[in-house]
Amino acid sequence: MAGSRTANGLSICIPVLNEEGSIGETLERCLALAPALGAIGLDGLEIIAVDDGSTDRTAERVREHPGVRLIQHPVNRGYGAALKTGFAAARYDVIAFLDADATYPPEEFPALCQPIVDRKADLVIGSRMLGADSEMPLVRRIGNAFFASLLSLVGRSSVTDSASGMRVFRREALGLLSPLPDGLNLTPVMSTRAVHERLNVVEVPITYRERVGRSKLSVTKDGLRFLKTIVWTTLTYNPVRIFGAAGLAGIGLAAVIGLALTAMRLSGVTSLGPIGAFSVFAAVVCAVAGVSVFALGASFNYLVSLFYKRPIRQGLFRKPLFEVPIERWFLPIGLAAFAAGAAMSVASLALAVGGWAIERLWLYLSASSLLILVGLHLTAWWLVMSVLHELSAGGRTEEASRG
Repeated sequence: MAGSRTANGLSICIPVLNEEGSIGETLERCLALAPALGAIGLDGLEIIAVDDGSTDRTAERVREHPGVRLIQHPVNRGYGAALKTGFAAARYDVIAFLDADATYPPEEFPALCQPIVDRKADLVIGSRMLGADSEMPLVRRIGNAFFASLLSLVGRSSVTDSASGMRVFRREALGLLSPLPDGLNLTPVMSTRAVHERLNVVEVPITYRERVGRSKLSVTKDGLRFLKTIVWTTLTYNPVRIFGAAGLAGIGLAAVIGLALTAMRLSGVTSLGPIGAFSVFAAVVCAVAGVSVFALGASFNYLVSLFYKRPIRQGLFRKPLFEVPIERWFLPIGLAAFAAGAAMSVASLALAVGGWAIERLWLYLSASSLLILVGLHLTAWWLVMSVLHELSAGGRTEEASRG
C-alpha cells in the first residue's frame, strides 16, 4: 500500500468491536464528509474500519457500505492495536480516527483538519471538555479533568482532554508519537508523547453524545491504566519531573518537621514522647530519601539525553539539562552539610563527656546524623552525575561533528 499513498486527502480509521447497532450511523456520517473536506483542500477521503475480532454482525454492517475498507483481526487484539492497523493501511498523509459508537461527531472533522491543512498543528484533539454540548458522565468528566491536569503538570503544556478518541494528525508525526500501546490507553500515551516531543497540539471543542448500551471503558481499571501510562511515558522523557517533585516534597516535609522540633527545643521541651521520637525518625528518612530521589531523577534525565542523543529539557528548569549542570551545586552543598554534621557530632560528644544529659543533646545528634547522611548522598550523586554529564556532552559533540 505504501506505493499508493498520496498527500491530498484524509484517512479516517475506526476501530470496531461488537458495534453492529451503531457502526452504520457512524460510517454514513463519515461518508457524507467529502464535500466539506474538499472545501478545505482535502480532495480525497477514505474510511477504514478495523474489526477487532467482533462476535456479532459488525462486519456485515460494514460491508453494507461499499465506500468503506474493512480490515478484520481474527481475534481481539485491543483498541490501540486496531488503530495502529488502520494507521498502517492509510493511503493519505492526513490521518484521523474516532470511535465507532456514534458518540463523537464526524461532522467536526473539517474543523479538526483545518489546523493540520494550515500547518498550524501536528496533532489536533477534539476536546469534549471544551465543548458546550457534552453528555459525558460526571465520573468520567472528573477523571478526564484529573488526567488532563496531570498531563499539563508533567508536560508543562495545557491539554484539556488527554483521552479523547477523536483526533487528526499528519503521518510524519506518527514516528514521534510511537511506540503506542495496544489497549485503550493509546490516547493518553499519544497525548503524553506529543507534549514531550514538542509537537504543536491544538484542541478543538466538539460535542459528545453518551453511548447507548454498556461502555467498554472501566472507570477504575482503565483509569488506573491511564494514570500509570501517563506517569510511565513521562519517565521515559523527563524523569526529574516526577522524581524531582517527589524528592522536593520529601525535603520540604523534613524541613517542616525540623523547624517544629527546633521550636519545641527552644521553648524548653527536652524530652520526646512517641510522636516526637517518630517525628525525628520521619525527618531523617524524608530528608535523605528526598535528596536521593531528586538526584535519581536528575541522573535519569542524563540517561534519557544519552538515549535520544539530543537535549532533554528538565521539567524543573528552564534550560536543557546539559546547559544547567545542577550537579555543580551538589558537591559544595554536600561537603558543607557533611562538615556541619561532623562538627555538630563532635560538639555533641564533647558536651556529653562534659555532663550534658541525652535529653539536652537529642536534637543536635539527630541534626548531625541527618546532615552527614545528606552530605554523603549529595557527594556520591555529584560523582555519578558529573560522569553522566561528561558522557552526554561527548555524545552531543560527536553527533555535531558527524552532522
